[in-house]
Amino acid sequence: MVMLDSEVATGSSSLLSLRRRFLPLIHLASDLAVWIVAIVGGTWIRYEFRLDLVARRDLAEVILFALVAHVAVGGLVGLYRRRWRYGSFEEAIAVAATYAVSGALVASWSLLLPSSVPRSVPLISTAFAGLMAVAGRSMWRLWSSRSDRPIEAAPVVVIGAGDTAAQIVRGLLSSRTSRFVPVALVDDDPLKRRLRIMGVPVAGELASLGTVCSTFGASVAVLAVPSASQRLRREVARMASEAGIELFTSPSLDDLLIGRGDASASELRPVTEEDLLGRPPAEIDPEEIAAYIRGARVLVTGAGGSIGSEICRTLARFEPADLVMLDRDESGLHATQLSIDGRAMLESPSLRLVDLRDEEATRRVFEEVRPQVVFHAAALKHLPLLEMYPEEAWKSNVVATQSLLTLALEFGVECFVNVSTDKAADPTSVLGRTKRIGERLTADAALRVSGVSRFISVRFGNVLGSRGSVLTAFEAQLRNGGPITVTHPDVTRYFMTIEEAARLTVYAGAIGRPGEVLVLDMGEPVRILDVARRFSRRAEPPLDIAFTSLRPGEKVHEVLFGSGELDSRPIHPLISHVDVPPLTWERCQGAQADDVREVISAVLADGPRTTA
Repeated sequence: MVMLDSEVATGSSSLLSLRRRFLPLIHLASDLAVWIVAIVGGTWIRYEFRLDLVARRDLAEVILFALVAHVAVGGLVGLYRRRWRYGSFEEAIAVAATYAVSGALVASWSLLLPSSVPRSVPLISTAFAGLMAVAGRSMWRLWSSRSDRPIEAAPVVVIGAGDTAAQIVRGLLSSRTSRFVPVALVDDDPLKRRLRIMGVPVAGELASLGTVCSTFGASVAVLAVPSASQRLRREVARMASEAGIELFTSPSLDDLLIGRGDASASELRPVTEEDLLGRPPAEIDPEEIAAYIRGARVLVTGAGGSIGSEICRTLARFEPADLVMLDRDESGLHATQLSIDGRAMLESPSLRLVDLRDEEATRRVFEEVRPQVVFHAAALKHLPLLEMYPEEAWKSNVVATQSLLTLALEFGVECFVNVSTDKAADPTSVLGRTKRIGERLTADAALRVSGVSRFISVRFGNVLGSRGSVLTAFEAQLRNGGPITVTHPDVTRYFMTIEEAARLTVYAGAIGRPGEVLVLDMGEPVRILDVARRFSRRAEPPLDIAFTSLRPGEKVHEVLFGSGELDSRPIHPLISHVDVPPLTWERCQGAQADDVREVISAVLADGPRTTA
């Protein structure tokens, strides 16, 4: 059976190849036949449906001249050299030009020589022949695309009727290997109610998605609105889930236009939680990044972590003179080097296995590398563990950060970017308070530099795909059969894709002013219970959802701005510039208490600098 299918496929491929090889000759023959029919028909109409009033010799001479003129003009234009796709707009223009010039030559010839064929016939026949030629090519293209489609292609409804949707419809209809065939579109724009794209109709509004899919027998829908907001994406996912429809997403229009996607079935993929929680990528000017990264010596701490590794991958595209990746996690460094170089022999001097809490080892790195740009992404970040071990948070997030700032000042670093977290805004946890101290220490360092050096912090919330992400936990609970655990029914969090966070962090280094905290726009906060319910519905039957209660220091709703901080966006619409009060290291050293938690709180307190 397999051999038979293979032979059939081979035979079909051979016939298709043969048909393509002789297609120009087929079209030439059909065009010449069109001229004959058009001239005879035009003469017949001109003489009121009689041909006995015109000499057959004269009619044959007009036809012969028209055929010769068409072949000559078509050869000059290149109509039969396959310069254009058959049935395309470009070919239609070439066909119209060929028939117009040929018709003009026939009309001129009929004026110069006496003939029983009326002089109006060339005009009538030219219009008729050109129309038939364009229509024939369009019908050929439509038949060809439909006849080569696999019989088992599944009907799909496209959500949206804009430019991206049109590109997807064309791509799916023209693909001979696509397992999908578009049968309808839905769009809320009233001006598109009667629109058809390559014969595929706009059959209703978004609210009627389930009804449209049922009417056209589709169990799959494709979201073709690249600029859709988080809210709209989640609403579409909810509607599709309730209707039992599998939801796919498409490449962006930019990807389709520049060739990174072809709208074929291989490019369409099921919608993921990252699609629902993320937002469309921000537009940034890559030249601003290149201006301070290209040719510079760059050091990234925490390079083996989720954020640090993505920052490294982003920086590598801008051709720094040296990209030094530092971490105390050897497995993380291995993975980062492998993702950038395609190989990871772990013998490159760009890899530094160093613990930032070892000041002497860190100093040696600065002495050897002499970095001009530093991205400080190394940190302890798991809130519950740091509540249990606050001294570790102090050592890594405060002491190591200050040590790095001191070295950066000593060795004349031109740009220092400290990666912070939204938990630093009005902090209630050890994690948030230590990261807030890091922001203020960075602001203090900015006051101590001379020249054009910039010391800034970048603050953002949860990143999708990072270690310890709630999505990772939900995936594991789904595989294990549940239950899905949520701390509180009303808890919300901000989310951003890890690629977007790294890109904006690197861009922030180009536009930040000394001492500022640059806060990344995270979009709309997401209710975690809604995410848990989507994961629950992926199992059959749906998994139970259990509430575990908030952990110490955890907020119901995170904020991006602390009390008194203003949301000012003077340069980029998705990056806010916030001033933070500087904090001296002497004050940190002067705070005393029996418990590290109290020390951390005392450092941030507005009262006395020393707490007994």
